[in-house]
Amino acid sequence: MDRVIAVDSAANLLSLPGVGFASVPLKIVTAEAEYADDGALDVDDMVARLAAYKGRSGSSCPSIGDWLDAFAGAEEVFAVTITSALSGSWASAVQAGQEHMRRRPGARVHVLDSLSAGPEMQLIAEKLRELTVRGAGFDDTVAAIDAYRRRTHLLFCLTSMKNLARNGRVSHPAAALAGVLGIRVVGTVSPEGTLELLHKCRGQRSALDTVLRSMAERGYAGGRVRIAHCQGREGADSLRAMLLDAWRPADVQILPARGLCAFYAESGGLMIGFEG
Repeated sequence: MDRVIAVDSAANLLSLPGVGFASVPLKIVTAEAEYADDGALDVDDMVARLAAYKGRSGSSCPSIGDWLDAFAGAEEVFAVTITSALSGSWASAVQAGQEHMRRRPGARVHVLDSLSAGPEMQLIAEKLRELTVRGAGFDDTVAAIDAYRRRTHLLFCLTSMKNLARNGRVSHPAAALAGVLGIRVVGTVSPEGTLELLHKCRGQRSALDTVLRSMAERGYAGGRVRIAHCQGREGADSLRAMLLDAWRPADVQILPARGLCAFYAESGGLMIGFEG
């Protein structure tokens, strides 16, 4: 196997057709249960159980061994991880890359800290596939993907932030805002990869209008958009229609959130990755 594109499961991808690909699962952990974010996970069941759960919850990153399994047999590896500000996945992947090159002299590994999650990671993986299919060499792919990451963005629109608060990602007072009197929170990730709350919106339409305005402010003018939703297909469809009305043609795809993204987004939440 010449090249492998490996992502952790925060990328929301189980396959990437046409190239060597591996998805390395993170885990969602509570005092009562552990959920591996792989293809066997019943996401709706997990979301329902977590909604009823009152204790502390968190996530567990892949081990070095998990990443090594994903890299096995590859001469070239491109790994994409959830932001290192939220997880140790990047550090594990870097150590695995060093070990892979020690075990396989001549192999080359590039580990990319997405400084993001979900559909922005998906865009990066799709660009890596495009470069691989095109036949771009290792160094050219490194330069191209690092440049591409600097022009991709993530926004999120949430009706609840209970899990983010329980996991220490946002303050409890900030989390208390979401869901009260129809309040939805629109946010992004900072340049350092931390969560940044931008706007409080009353009602879905106001929140989606704010998302479109925030996308334009970040340079979106048509192009690729990936929307991940957690039990929020109606909102995702509405956003897609608004995007196509404002910027046609636009490449907009909708997919359900897998485990880690569903854990953070919660029921009704949207995550939007796009090109600036």
